[in-house]
Amino acid sequence: MSPPGDKGRSATTIGRSSDVRLVGYPRSADGLDVTVARSVGGRASAGPSVSEPHAHDFLLLLLVERGTSTMRVDGRDVPLAPGDVLVLAPGAVVAPHAGHVEPDTEVWMVFFPADVVDPATTGSLVSWRSHPLLAPLVGPGRAGGQRFSVPAGERAGWLAHVRALDAELRERRDGAAAAVRAYLTLLLVGLTRLEAVVTDELRDRDEPLLAAVFDVVERRFREPLSLRDVASAVGLTPGHVTTIVRRRTGRTVQQWITERRLREARRLLHDTDLTVAAVAARVGFRDAGYFVRRFRAEHGVPPGRWRAA
Repeated sequence: MSPPGDKGRSATTIGRSSDVRLVGYPRSADGLDVTVARSVGGRASAGPSVSEPHAHDFLLLLLVERGTSTMRVDGRDVPLAPGDVLVLAPGAVVAPHAGHVEPDTEVWMVFFPADVVDPATTGSLVSWRSHPLLAPLVGPGRAGGQRFSVPAGERAGWLAHVRALDAELRERRDGAAAAVRAYLTLLLVGLTRLEAVVTDELRDRDEPLLAAVFDVVERRFREPLSLRDVASAVGLTPGHVTTIVRRRTGRTVQQWITERRLREARRLLHDTDLTVAAVAARVGFRDAGYFVRRFRAEHGVPPGRWRAA
């Protein structure tokens, strides 16, 4: 994977942290700060090759058109197949693929800083979490690499949007800035509508217990659900489930339940006109006031302001 760059524009090393190269986005003179690159067999059409672990200060979206590959993100291998989308948050450490790319693999890459989506957005991830298009990508528990799977029937549309975005950036005709923002927004809206493939990734990593725990959370997060309920459903003691989940994910079962409820709350706030109290009830919070406090703690703003943004 390569940082963005084209003729006259090159990626910038903005520092190092623990021997990891930090790459800054190369700003364009005309303000079209989005880069699209197409990679075939691991060779990208734009950007210098990076042969060492590195991180970015911008967002990167990868869409696999065909073939398979494996990305190493924050020390773990993420397998990718046709129709998969991988979103890399700022600061995620990406290592060289070390040959994990098939010769016929084609991947589209879209690079962009957050202020392209909203000029009022700062570089802080806290501010990103209050934005309806950025929050699902870099919210709590999602820093690093987040993999999504585009349904087969929708893949042609995704590819059409990426190719149209690429054409606008290459041709730079009148109205290109508005067109670029429109196509990028379509891609981000598409991402907010995809379910995160959490349990699939856990199964890929041979974690059947974690997959079972997340299956229970997915099925029952809208109802009253406790650690004891989850443990009973998977046939283990609460203490054992707590130990395994915290050791493997760094979070508690209750934190994962809350994360899933808030993800659904963001979807309802964005896609419906339900009141905040109704949203709280739909996602399993019996106390609307507690829901507002939890939402504010995680996103920096209350639900009403998040929806207005």
